[in-house]
Amino acid sequence: MSTWRNWAGTESATGVEVLRPRTTDEVAAAVKAAAEQGKKLKAVGSGHSFTGCSVPEQVMVRLDGLSAIQAADRTSGRVTVGAGTGLAKLNAGLASFDLAMANLGDIDKQTISGAVSTGTHGTGAKLGGLATQVVGLELVTADGSVLQCSAEENADVFAAARVSVGALGVITALTLQCVPAYLLRAQEMPLPLGEVLAGFDELADGNDHFEFYWFPHTDVALTKRNNRVSTGVGASPVSRIRGWVDDELLSNKVFELTNRLAVRRPALVPRINRLASRALSAREYVDASYKVFCSERNVVFRESEYAVPREQLVEVLGQLRAWIDRSGERFPFPIEVRVAAADDIWLSTAQGRATAYIAIHQYHRLDHGRYFTAFEQIVAAYGGRPHWGKLHTLAAPRFAELYPHFGDFLAVRDRLDPARTFANPYTRQVFGD
Repeated sequence: MSTWRNWAGTESATGVEVLRPRTTDEVAAAVKAAAEQGKKLKAVGSGHSFTGCSVPEQVMVRLDGLSAIQAADRTSGRVTVGAGTGLAKLNAGLASFDLAMANLGDIDKQTISGAVSTGTHGTGAKLGGLATQVVGLELVTADGSVLQCSAEENADVFAAARVSVGALGVITALTLQCVPAYLLRAQEMPLPLGEVLAGFDELADGNDHFEFYWFPHTDVALTKRNNRVSTGVGASPVSRIRGWVDDELLSNKVFELTNRLAVRRPALVPRINRLASRALSAREYVDASYKVFCSERNVVFRESEYAVPREQLVEVLGQLRAWIDRSGERFPFPIEVRVAAADDIWLSTAQGRATAYIAIHQYHRLDHGRYFTAFEQIVAAYGGRPHWGKLHTLAAPRFAELYPHFGDFLAVRDRLDPARTFANPYTRQVFGD
């Protein structure tokens, strides 16, 4: 028996049975045995979700034994990988085949199956989340069956299982559509928030990948533009000293200290944020795509992220800013804004609409309740869809309104897991019993 805890410390489980299968057949045997005994089973990745989506109730399956690239075809770009493979390991492995993911989020601590299943995404007006790069997957269902799923085989399961929050079974392998390895030119600079919002569409559409961070209580946004380089341009990465100062010292060590100061002296937060918004000065460099996308994030926080129709981003952010100004509260963490193309995955937050993502954060030693509640109330008027792995309070009836294929997803779940072997409190909240 073991105790499990997620990275943020928001969820934990004690006294669970831990299984570490090394093959798909062993996973299937474990699932079948649990189902026959009436036990609840959950596959657990790296624990980077803030919600309880992966909390095990009785049996926890660790997929560390399924953490390698199983097949790679340089010509087609198709790569099959074990579900327990961490993104950092996957990115390095793909580079050895001169391949890369077309888009990534900003950390690489998650497992590939966990990131896909919760709808993890990066940014890019013409690009979707990680799940859109999945062209096939292997799924172990409650009766121990192993389903091969793609657009051509078990197509309805494929539409449901790419973002399924672990509610349909245990994914044991995924086939990814990768691209030839590429370099990105990163351009990072602070700009006036008003300028960023006025030119938001041009910035989003005019760059391969665009995002910005706005520091509450300031008029400054840190913008990030990442674009593929022209043929013949080589890498010119950030120097080791500059990288350590910006990414480790300022973004982690000093940021931890300023957040601790914010706990003791909330009135100093506006001044701290103004200093922070100026501390990360403009920089430009060229490096391998995954090295540009992913950063170290060691300061513990709480996060809520909602997807809204892209055309309503400026209005939503304006309402959030107005609430922050009225609230009298102080928020030392920046607010992150990203974009994604519409996709057709049933429970993807970008399903059916071009999307903007707004992510709010609060240091883990500060209360986040009033802030997150206000944010949720604001985005509700715009059809906001919460990230499946980040904090929210929505339940099944609301999701039925937000997702046109929600009923289709529940029908697949009823067929694959009628006894709810893969259920836990979170899936009961978001999908019902």
